[in-house]
Amino acid sequence: MTSLIGEYDCKVDAKGRFMFPIDLKKQLNEGFEKGFVMNRNLHQKCLVLYPIHEWDKLNKKLSKLNRLIKANDVFVRRFTGGATACEPDSTGRLLIPKALSEYADMKSDIKVLGSNNVIEIWDKKLYDEFLNQDINIEKLAEDVLGNLDFNGVGDE
Repeated sequence: MTSLIGEYDCKVDAKGRFMFPIDLKKQLNEGFEKGFVMNRNLHQKCLVLYPIHEWDKLNKKLSKLNRLIKANDVFVRRFTGGATACEPDSTGRLLIPKALSEYADMKSDIKVLGSNNVIEIWDKKLYDEFLNQDINIEKLAEDVLGNLDFNGVGDE
């Protein structure tokens, strides 16, 4: 599994393209050339860029859902509805589709973040607002990580 890290300031040009950060490209190795799937984030007004191997893993799990169950059908449709394949151009730029750009209120200044196995793309102003929310990070860490065994043998 790829573990992507870093926070990068990028500019979106008039055609909706941005130069993919070199450091993230290095972390992806050959995965960069294989392409991505871009989609809406479920919880925030930002976009998620899935390296194609990560999207394939997720899509394999989604394909196991019984689409005859309404909740499953609605979820899959809503989740995959905005998903768009995207490949870097010869100069390393990625195009943000207009519908996804509008969803995430993208302006010219964006933040591109390595976020474990995916990449998040935020409008810079919205990302700054997200960071400035009054969240008790200590309590959140305890709630989310408190029951995990950080001393486990054989964790990889």
